Amino acid sequence: MTAQERRSVSSLALLYCFRMLGLFMVLPLLALYAADLPGATPTQIGLAIGIYGLMQAALQIPLGWLSDKVGRKPVIVAGLLLFILGSVVAAMADSIGGIILGRTLQGAGAIASAVMALVADLTREEQRTKAMAVVGVSIGLSFAVAIVLGPAVAAVGSLSAVFWFTAVLAVIGIVIVTVLVPSAPVVSERLVVGANMGVLRRSLENRVLLRLNFGVFVLHFILTASFLLVPGLLEQSFGVDREQHWKVYLPVLLLSLAGMVPLMVLAERGGRLRMAFLVGIALVFAAVTLLGYASTALLFYVGLCLFFVGFNYLEATLPSLVSKTVIADSKGSAMGVYSTCQFLGAFAGGAVGGILVQDLGENGLISVCLALAGAWWLLVFRAPKRLEVESVSPGPVPGV
Repeated sequence: MTAQERRSVSSLALLYCFRMLGLFMVLPLLALYAADLPGATPTQIGLAIGIYGLMQAALQIPLGWLSDKVGRKPVIVAGLLLFILGSVVAAMADSIGGIILGRTLQGAGAIASAVMALVADLTREEQRTKAMAVVGVSIGLSFAVAIVLGPAVAAVGSLSAVFWFTAVLAVIGIVIVTVLVPSAPVVSERLVVGANMGVLRRSLENRVLLRLNFGVFVLHFILTASFLLVPGLLEQSFGVDREQHWKVYLPVLLLSLAGMVPLMVLAERGGRLRMAFLVGIALVFAAVTLLGYASTALLFYVGLCLFFVGFNYLEATLPSLVSKTVIADSKGSAMGVYSTCQFLGAFAGGAVGGILVQDLGENGLISVCLALAGAWWLLVFRAPKRLEVESVSPGPVPGV
């Protein structure tokens, strides 16, 4: 990469990392702290967790299209301002309804597709897959940091402190995008990220993309649903005070980062990416089983570690596979659809997960998560081992 490309990619990855912190920091907290609010039910708590994803999913493509028309930076800054407003509303809320409203406003700042498109605007075609991979890694890193940082901040100032903290992160994000991120060239190969129906249709008809989009939906469904259960199990079943949860997440996450190394080595070997992908999904399946049915704290912590290994590997790998799969003028729309599926998964994991817990209990939610993970694994396993797809550099890619 050139010096400007490195600056562009690093600053946008940092922006994306800060943005995703705002989503991930509350995951291990809402199920615990929102339950203390008057009249809160599992369904309402699930909605509070998932409504962010619904707004993101609904607005990714429209705001991506708007960024084609008015520019990437104005849309990104406006989205961050909405996120700040939602954070303030949630921080000041004294009811579950106020939390839901704040999370709705946070989610309305749907900037993922505009950020990805700006990455593409500021990098050459031959560098875009690498750039998308860097952003994907930043998402995994933000998840690891947020799962530890959220409980640590809440231990000092409860849930409201976390929302105030995410507002500050969004302010820093505005500084990053206005000061550090270079402006896109006036004349550039603009990626279509929104309402071009022909391009969208091509993205939706690509079988490889359908598998990847289904996969990211399942991954984020399980992530969000898991955190309806994990914090409560830590506190009630294994006697870990909520102020001490970060002391559980920190060593587990550090171990999981080491655990990702064998998967990355496996993927680097010729033709082994598909195998590593299947192992990653299998780890998520095994982790959900352990988290749901572990009888000892040790087994529960092993389940957490396996989950973080699988999630972080898959979350970092999926965006680069999407970028690698499609031809140049479809990348923006493909990323828009991908982001929509990602956030729909987060919404469904929270909202549907809350309903399942309320109506069927914890075992009902665990069963659905296992069914989805199993279906994803079978879908990838039964795919052709090598698929010829249209890409910038034509050639076979693993059929994941």
